Amino acid sequence: MAKVCFILVVTTVVVLGLAASTVHGQGTRLGFYHAKCPNAESIVRSTVQSHFMKDPTISPGLLRMHSHDCFVRGCDASVLLDGPDSERTAVPNLTLKGFEVIDDAKLQLEDACPGVVSCADILALAARDSVVLTGGLRWEVPTGRRDGRISLVSEVNLPSFSDSIEVQKEKFRVVGLNTHDLVTLVGSHTIGTASCRFFSYRLYNFTTTTESGADPTINPSLVGRLRELCPEDGDGSNRVELDIGSPEKFDLSFYSNLRRGGGILESDQKLWNDDSTRPTVRHYLGSRILRGRSNFRVEFGKSMVKMSNIDVKTGIEGEIRRVCSEVN
Repeated sequence: MAKVCFILVVTTVVVLGLAASTVHGQGTRLGFYHAKCPNAESIVRSTVQSHFMKDPTISPGLLRMHSHDCFVRGCDASVLLDGPDSERTAVPNLTLKGFEVIDDAKLQLEDACPGVVSCADILALAARDSVVLTGGLRWEVPTGRRDGRISLVSEVNLPSFSDSIEVQKEKFRVVGLNTHDLVTLVGSHTIGTASCRFFSYRLYNFTTTTESGADPTINPSLVGRLRELCPEDGDGSNRVELDIGSPEKFDLSFYSNLRRGGGILESDQKLWNDDSTRPTVRHYLGSRILRGRSNFRVEFGKSMVKMSNIDVKTGIEGEIRRVCSEVN
């Protein structure tokens, strides 16, 4: 994959219609660190940007890490805790990347404002900043989360690459997210890659109804290319762009690919094939550009705010970790 050679600075803020003090009654609010650590957001932003310049793949990495955190015990940075039976040891989390970015930001924040900024808030802010660096719109991130003390591999039940739409919707429903949020947040796959092991089963002996044996929902013109990248006798470690043609830019091409049978993950392609999710994909593809912003990029910020407030700990709950990988 070609290395990104630009930084797109977006100053437009998505207006989310949030109350000035709290969001969804969860206790987070805009400007939480204004008095105690006024430079908190700028420290996180500059840290993410510094790492992005060296390795642009940290952007999808941080975005994915934040979602994996929020779907287990809520957005409390439990995914950052290290240990033999922690969430980090679950199979879906073994390929997470960006831990060093969070650790770097935490180190700087502890120097500037000891014991003030939580790891959970750092992760939420870093996910937002990662989207901005790849061309997405900036949204305001309510802060005030506190860090959890428990991280168990046995509790990890994340949306999977082979899940049906009904299973995906149920996994989103139990954490308070609806079908619209599902289609919108999966749009994060407009940046990043996936290992062949997560989709190569679609390329070989998937069905007897097609001459090639490949999943018939894959565009036939794409099968040959994917087989070159993911040989049947390979170890599955090769990585393929989730958004072929535009993997480093936060745009609509991911959804365009779904319409053409170009979804790399089976769960992604089902967003177009299922009657309950296709209308939202069509809406994004057919939406007009308003003041330089497509509906998808605006809605993505709204759904991210909603996701990042799943079962957050605030007030006297949890703690503010001194080191993100271990409890105090």
